[in-house]
Amino acid sequence: MRQPSPKPLLLFLSVLISGCVTSKSLELPELSDWESRQDILAGVDEFEFAGRIGVHAGDEGFNGQLWWRQDGAVFRARISGPLGVGTVFINGDRGKITVTDRDGVVTELHDAEAELRQMYGWTIPVTSLRFWALGIPDPASPAEIEFGDDGRLSKLYQRNWQVDITQYSEGGGQLLPRRLIAVNNDVKVRLVIDNWVFR
Repeated sequence: MRQPSPKPLLLFLSVLISGCVTSKSLELPELSDWESRQDILAGVDEFEFAGRIGVHAGDEGFNGQLWWRQDGAVFRARISGPLGVGTVFINGDRGKITVTDRDGVVTELHDAEAELRQMYGWTIPVTSLRFWALGIPDPASPAEIEFGDDGRLSKLYQRNWQVDITQYSEGGGQLLPRRLIAVNNDVKVRLVIDNWVFR
């Protein structure tokens, strides 16, 4: 008797648990419609991406490098390049977020985005960036979304941020965001993602 084909999510999970694979060899299931794309990508929680980041906040700003690794509810991020600050490490573990400065001093953040702004004069959308980088809204907050003529997500409004996805490129056999711009009042964050790794 012929067995029914597994659902796309099960196929995707079987690929993920097979080991660490770079974006060039990992093949995601077809994400042809918005509902399946959103459901499948929201369930992806073991990956990393790296790229270039530019932040402008009032009179402060910098261009640097961003590396982000997501392991379930835990994330680790490294931002290199802020003038006068050096490399900053931001770690999150089930809602607890800490920042480690270049001298190794660890500070727990209760309102990560506001406190980063107080400490350094700039901030990034720490809470939702893992989802926005995948091209979907953060499931934990209401969002307004807009699609481009190609049917892909082009703009979203969430948590007082406006996010524009201006370019997609190949990642895991599918098109994932490459260039994003996130704006919140006088803060503008530009992100160019150069590499994906799914686990």
